[in-house]
Amino acid sequence: MTTLITNIKELLQVRETNHELVSGEAMKALPTIKNAFLLIDHDTIVDYGEMKDSKGIVADKTIDARGKLVLPTWCDSHTHIVYAGNREQEFVDRINGLSYEDIANRGGGILNSAEKLQNTSEEDLYNQSAERLKQVIKLGTGAIEIKSGYGLTVEAELKMLRVIKRLKKDFPVKVKATLLGAHAVPKAYKDNKEAYVDLVINELIPQVAKLQLARYIDVFCEKGYFDLNDTERILKAASNYNLTPKIHVNQFNAFGGVGLGVKYHALSVDHLEELNDEDIQVLKGSKTIPVALPSCSYFLSIPYTPARKLIDAGLPLALATDYNPGSTPSGNMNFVVSTACIKMKMTPEEAINAATINGAYAMGISNMYGSITKGKKANVIITKKVPSYNFLPYAFGDNHIDTVLINGNVQ
Repeated sequence: MTTLITNIKELLQVRETNHELVSGEAMKALPTIKNAFLLIDHDTIVDYGEMKDSKGIVADKTIDARGKLVLPTWCDSHTHIVYAGNREQEFVDRINGLSYEDIANRGGGILNSAEKLQNTSEEDLYNQSAERLKQVIKLGTGAIEIKSGYGLTVEAELKMLRVIKRLKKDFPVKVKATLLGAHAVPKAYKDNKEAYVDLVINELIPQVAKLQLARYIDVFCEKGYFDLNDTERILKAASNYNLTPKIHVNQFNAFGGVGLGVKYHALSVDHLEELNDEDIQVLKGSKTIPVALPSCSYFLSIPYTPARKLIDAGLPLALATDYNPGSTPSGNMNFVVSTACIKMKMTPEEAINAATINGAYAMGISNMYGSITKGKKANVIITKKVPSYNFLPYAFGDNHIDTVLINGNVQ
């Protein structure tokens, strides 16, 4: 089955050779072709170029994209979409003056979600999560990382990871699983955090590795959750099972978590709403990519990740949704791109790079996703008719997506 997309107003994120990621000044460049075509064979990009060079190409199916843009689907490298229920009451509590920390301290937050999930059947959890995944695919997400972390018992964490595995099997999008057993300290261990860390290290990690339920390991490295010593113990143990770190750091406090992530070769360090010069220096020369989650900052009214500091220091940056029930109940990467431009002063080129090729890098999949490159998977967005790609983040309240193709198939 071949598909030819013709008369593309502008084909975005075109890379002749494979790029793992783009950093610093290079993030300001978004290579494009105007009046272009794109040829897909089965699930793979096989050719592209200017329309004048498409003569003689015969395909099983032709899509006319006149007046429209075509770009790679979004690569969302940080989500928690497998969860039960919602936490809209906490949303109201924050409006009435309680902070995220206040809510957590009185048994809300992650612990609230954990209790709901533990009391939800695996089938019900799958059905709820599948609906969310269907929604984000329609919004242009073609690759997604999903974390556990709302189980907080060995049994419930494994249940979450089994659901993620089933989503990976049942849906065409690329799904990467992350074990986030150290998301919060369960109520049963509130006076003995060390014992819970022992449980994660001695029982949860080995079982997850044995069952091959996750490729990555995550820790919420933050005051009131897991400190540097806890985090290092978990990362060190995970390294024995070849689980690569992707860690939550610097959401509310900067106290060395970034450096610890780099020390253990983290693929990404995520959040970074609080950042200091030492963090920036330690990231330079590493293979660890910073990931910003602007819709979390928007929803919680906390600072935004200082994108300009990171990019101007020559570093790469990825963007992700942090889709979860407590601090970001949205998986809309289009809103993330817009918010990055509006609130973080990223250019449209930087934001699109951060949400495509750099997002793919933050999942370890940029060899096959994140750009229009021959041989990569045919996961693309066809927009509605728009003036330019600058219009995508500018008109932030509109849905600009006409068609999403995953593995060459219209969704």
